[in-house]
Amino acid sequence: MAANISAKRKYNIIFVIDGLGMGGAERLMVPILKNLSREYFEPRVCVLHVKDGNPIAEDLRALGVPVDLLLIPYLRDVTAIPRLRQYLRDVKADLVHTQLEMADIMGNLAAKSMRLPSVSTMHTMPSQDMKLKSKLHQTVELLALRHFCNKVISVSEEARKFYLKISNLLPQNLLTIYNGIDLSHFEHLNHQQDRVKIREEFGLPAQAKILITVAVLREFKGIQYMIRALPAVVAKDPDVYYLVVGNGTYREALEKEVEQAGMKDHVVFAGQRGDIPHLLAASDVFVLPTLTEALPTVLAEAMGASLPIIASSVGGVPEMINEGENGLLLSAGDVDGLISASASLMADEGRRKAMGERGRSIVNEKFNIHVQVDRLRDLYLGLIKEYEK
Repeated sequence: MAANISAKRKYNIIFVIDGLGMGGAERLMVPILKNLSREYFEPRVCVLHVKDGNPIAEDLRALGVPVDLLLIPYLRDVTAIPRLRQYLRDVKADLVHTQLEMADIMGNLAAKSMRLPSVSTMHTMPSQDMKLKSKLHQTVELLALRHFCNKVISVSEEARKFYLKISNLLPQNLLTIYNGIDLSHFEHLNHQQDRVKIREEFGLPAQAKILITVAVLREFKGIQYMIRALPAVVAKDPDVYYLVVGNGTYREALEKEVEQAGMKDHVVFAGQRGDIPHLLAASDVFVLPTLTEALPTVLAEAMGASLPIIASSVGGVPEMINEGENGLLLSAGDVDGLISASASLMADEGRRKAMGERGRSIVNEKFNIHVQVDRLRDLYLGLIKEYEK
């Protein structure tokens, strides 16, 4: 489509997001804005909260993308919409793209009131047994998307079906665009060098086989189930270790799980890291025992590093994992399944290698950042053209 639309000038695309902590939606901003066409667009980010110091803001500024903090502490802030409207006027916004709950509500209200086109991306599939306050916020968010947003992006087909069911959004206004990763980060990895370096750093034996999970440490990520499975896996192969990368509110509970399982010598909590590709390259199998997920980008990263995957068959995960080809799918919370799958893959190096190679091929075909930003480019230009008529 882009070839058929000539830009009169570069358009100002304003990304409004709740915070810039280390969550999946926040981290995705970096590859998207790095690769979004500067032939057509000038991107800018407006962040509404400070989350863990907003570390992603520095990554974005390093790309030359301006990041502005417009503090909106809660939905009841009566000054929020006027301040956001003034901000959008000041930066001469041509289109608003919102991410996460507060931004979806405030950003779309402000954009609609100014006759600006808006797009929102839904990154998660919330639990249906959420608390009352969260359910009220979700209801307001869905109302804003239904009445004030031009196009809503779902990151998987399963998530799209979910939101069609609960939101009353028009099917033509809800589309699927898979999240992509920047494969350039995985092109020149020295797997053997990383294997040696990471084992030395964490004091693991040279022959250690590493199961790895990279996630924000929250209960619904299901890491506790892998910890419960680990004693049986280690009993079959004492060279197996579990590397948990990330921080979060559930870390203390996970550390207690490790103590109860008697696995302190076989589990490493690495904390927040900036060298994820190297950690993946040093590992043998990626595990994501999550309970709910729309489309976990970290699985694409694992595939980019040629890792086989064990994951729960929830949300959009089956759209990423072809059973038996690039990974193994299990029911959420299936400890016995985690034992069987982990022991099976750790015992078969040839199978691990074949699955990793297939995963690398799949990620290049379906989850490459260039595919995602090309679709965003066409979506933005189409909406801007409509509003310029």
